[in-house]
Amino acid sequence: MAELITIARPYAEAAFRLARDENALPAWSDMLRFMASVIADPQIARALDNPKLGTAEKEALLLSVAGDRLSTLGRNFLRVLIEADRATLLPQIAGLFATLKAGAEGLAKATIDTAFPLDETQLRSLTAALEQRFGKKIEAVVNVDRSLIGGVCIAVGDTVIDGSVKAKLDAMAVTLRA
Repeated sequence: MAELITIARPYAEAAFRLARDENALPAWSDMLRFMASVIADPQIARALDNPKLGTAEKEALLLSVAGDRLSTLGRNFLRVLIEADRATLLPQIAGLFATLKAGAEGLAKATIDTAFPLDETQLRSLTAALEQRFGKKIEAVVNVDRSLIGGVCIAVGDTVIDGSVKAKLDAMAVTLRA
């Protein structure tokens, strides 16, 4: 999986620069999400994997499905991906683009895994603390994971803050075994 992200990153960064220069980040975000969903369709995926289809046929297929949902630059971007045999990376490209867009807009997504449901006051307090720590507006997604026993595990980008009881017990077990 990491290899696909590595390959997709330069394309996502190029799309981001194009979108930023056009002042069209939301439009590009929509185009990339749409094309990622098209690529994820099983029938399209089979067609793209068909060795009998050449680049021109694959391009015609995807551009016909896209219709008028892509701008001229979006269509050109898709052509570049098809010619480089990288169209199947569109889901990864769209995800990376969303991260770049959120960063440019001063947003960060946080995944909060908690042993017990958080009430609104707790969530607001936790989100405010994360916003202060990261200096960005935080969009939080909360998941209840009873295996944590207690506490929370928070992921914001590449940063993970694991304050769960399970993590502390695991760390104690490692210390005791050493």
